[in-house]
Amino acid sequence: MQQPPLANIQASTFHPMSIAAHWLTVILLIAVYALIELRGIYPKGTAAHDLMKIWHEMLGLTVFGLVFIRLSLRVIFTAPDIHPTPPVWQHRLATAMHWTLYAFLVVMPVLGWVVLSAKGKPVPLYGLNLPALVATDPALAKSMEAIHETIGKIGYGLIGLHALAALWHHYIIRDDTLHNMLPSANAKGSL
Repeated sequence: MQQPPLANIQASTFHPMSIAAHWLTVILLIAVYALIELRGIYPKGTAAHDLMKIWHEMLGLTVFGLVFIRLSLRVIFTAPDIHPTPPVWQHRLATAMHWTLYAFLVVMPVLGWVVLSAKGKPVPLYGLNLPALVATDPALAKSMEAIHETIGKIGYGLIGLHALAALWHHYIIRDDTLHNMLPSANAKGSL
């Protein structure tokens, strides 16, 4: 008997690669935000301050690459059904939130890359320097940096809402939404 294509098999949880990519994104985002928020503990222009900015930039670009892996995994592996099945409006709202988060994960690194390029600074990526996306333009750098910072603040809200929704599903609705994305299939009873 012929096996159905991998993408058509309905899973009971997300594929382990999808789960790993999700939680790696979470860890990287925590680091990206922490590095930029905590860089002020060192005086501007010091090696430690500059190193925190460089790691912020590199990890942000890592998120940029990871989001395309996540999108590929989303196409390859079918998402599990949620039990009990949520109302249609909740499903649509969750879908809109997920696509908004994906857009955030793409737009933020690109804006950061444009800012560095417009400032005429190198775009570091683990020992490599990526090509500039735009010519040096201090005015463009300033406006793009303001947009990058504003969207970064909005990101706190998006990420927070996503986390609250997962907890709401788990503790209030008591469905398996959160369980489906946990690293361990045995974690359902542990929360």
